[in-house]
Amino acid sequence: MGESTNPEVDRLASCSYVSLATFKKDGSQVATPVWVSHAGDRLFVWTEATSGKVKRVRNGARVLLAPCDARGRLQGAQVEGSARVLSDPADISRVERLHKAKYGLQFRLFETFGSVFRRNRGGSVALEVTIPDRA
Repeated sequence: MGESTNPEVDRLASCSYVSLATFKKDGSQVATPVWVSHAGDRLFVWTEATSGKVKRVRNGARVLLAPCDARGRLQGAQVEGSARVLSDPADISRVERLHKAKYGLQFRLFETFGSVFRRNRGGSVALEVTIPDRA
């Protein structure tokens, strides 16, 4: 998975869940608990291609991240970053491998059952999140 040189990336990558806050056009934020993996100094989120967070990231790259529980209750300080949507099949495959390595059977079950029950048939994409090094 590659070691990070950014302590904030290390802190967030060690969490089971991270609150990802994206911003609407009116400036209001929408926070969602997500699984996060990392490679080097980049964090990655796996999500549906037609999800609201993807739409909001396409409209503006600014995001806030913080450790949280499965319900989204913050468990640490927020940090600002920027996100971009990865839709290239090679990038998606790489992020899928990272998530499988971190979350194992839990991620595999999520993907298997999700593909059966999801209303969305747009497929999956990944968000790549960059956090400025404060050091």
